[in-house]
Amino acid sequence: MTGQATAVVTGVNRGLGQSIALALGRSGHRIIAAHRPSSDATETVSLLQAENIPVLPWAVDVTDAEGHRDAVASLRVRLEAEWGVDRLDVLVNNAGIGAFAPVDDVTPEVFDALFTTNLRGTFFFTQAMLPLLEGGGHVINISTSLTRHVSPATAVYAASKSAVETLSRSLAAELGPRGIRVNSVAPGPTATDFNGGAMRDDTALRAELAAHIALGRVGHAEEIGDAVASLASHAMRWVTGERLEVSGGSFL
Repeated sequence: MTGQATAVVTGVNRGLGQSIALALGRSGHRIIAAHRPSSDATETVSLLQAENIPVLPWAVDVTDAEGHRDAVASLRVRLEAEWGVDRLDVLVNNAGIGAFAPVDDVTPEVFDALFTTNLRGTFFFTQAMLPLLEGGGHVINISTSLTRHVSPATAVYAASKSAVETLSRSLAAELGPRGIRVNSVAPGPTATDFNGGAMRDDTALRAELAAHIALGRVGHAEEIGDAVASLASHAMRWVTGERLEVSGGSFL
């Protein structure tokens, strides 16, 4: 890459998205901080600005496939006006939802919501962004270690993320001739506010999980962010179609 790279991170208002945006910013990327229109990304934007990282907040709904074309066209105008660029280097599809319930309690509404955001949103948002990624862009999709090991009440969530990993490999093959790389990152148990902050706030749960993790603890959000930034770096330019698990050796 020449000059300063530009990255879009979705779901940037909290948790992993915030940490990914900070890690990419610290590694030399300008950040487009994408968040749901109903959410507030002020904290993330302020953290980036405090470190003199160029940032543009972008309110966009990744599930609104019909509105993506107009949203991306508006983004292109902003990129040219603010930074004098007309393309992107990195797209991190981090926005997602989690809903966990035993199989008997899963409703059609919960099932559809998981696949609408985690899979459909990832696919159509990526599709809309392709014109900005041509000729050297990199798509990184956030998955979960639960696609490799199993845990009670996670079947539908894990299935939606397994589909994201399959999508990532297929797109890597299809988009490679267009100069676009596609990889996935699969975090293990991480202390964030995801799922109501259970892994962050529940000491007993963290201890139970730590007993099944080779490195003896749950992860920290910044460790996932650092892994994404490393994968996005020029040093990893020959990597595509891969799944990078960042889990401290969970359930080996």
